[in-house]
Amino acid sequence: MKTKLVLSFTTLLLTLTAGCELLLEQPTQSHIALGNPSNAGAEPNNYLMEKPQYALSYSQERGTPNWVAWQLSSKWLGDAERQDDFRSDESLPSDWYQVKSTDYTRSGYDRGHMTPSADRTATVEDNSSTFLMTNIVPQTPKNNRGAWKDLEEYCRDLVDEGKELYIVAGVSGEREQIGKNKQVTPPDYTWKVIVVLDQPGQGVRGVSTDTRVIAVDVPNRKNTSSSWEKYRVSVDELETKTGYNFLNRVPESIQKEIESRVDNL
Repeated sequence: MKTKLVLSFTTLLLTLTAGCELLLEQPTQSHIALGNPSNAGAEPNNYLMEKPQYALSYSQERGTPNWVAWQLSSKWLGDAERQDDFRSDESLPSDWYQVKSTDYTRSGYDRGHMTPSADRTATVEDNSSTFLMTNIVPQTPKNNRGAWKDLEEYCRDLVDEGKELYIVAGVSGEREQIGKNKQVTPPDYTWKVIVVLDQPGQGVRGVSTDTRVIAVDVPNRKNTSSSWEKYRVSVDELETKTGYNFLNRVPESIQKEIESRVDNL
């Protein structure tokens, strides 16, 4: 009887240990492993959508995401070509307006990706997912093709150096609505927070007080500078502006240190 109890206890301990290890491993596979900035859930203007390629908070009122988060490492990069298949996201609730690519026609704005097409080239399916309109916001050509594009390319350069990134990008402010039925709200600014991990695969456990964090707040205007470095800010500044809580799964002592700095590398 004693032997059976010992074996049962050992089995239970092994099961619990395996379960704990699984819980520790799971966040590293999530695009919001470092936090859900707006505590998105089921609300129409803060609607959480988790796809294999990225996660986002969608706003029914804006007709755009509030923010989109994604993990970027070498596993997401490959030889898949750009699909250019902009389309409505039919996974939205059926009674919501589903933004069309044509809502941007002759608006003066680009269909600007949050998760870039070039960040998802491992498979055709991955690349195609970035052309869903729930991943798109109206960006001025100066923004989208200048500072924003250059920062996207810089992020992929970091991955080529062996880094793993956790990125969240979004919008703030409002401008005159576009689209046939005025269903889409262009932002006044597009912002981005990039956490650079030296050791891929660790997720939140890889974040320390020495971790590099790049945050930018880019004006969405016709005269936006092509230099993303010009728009660097601290995460604290973005939190004050947006009301979001970035990196909220990172220990507070570490958050306090890395969120107060402005990147200068």
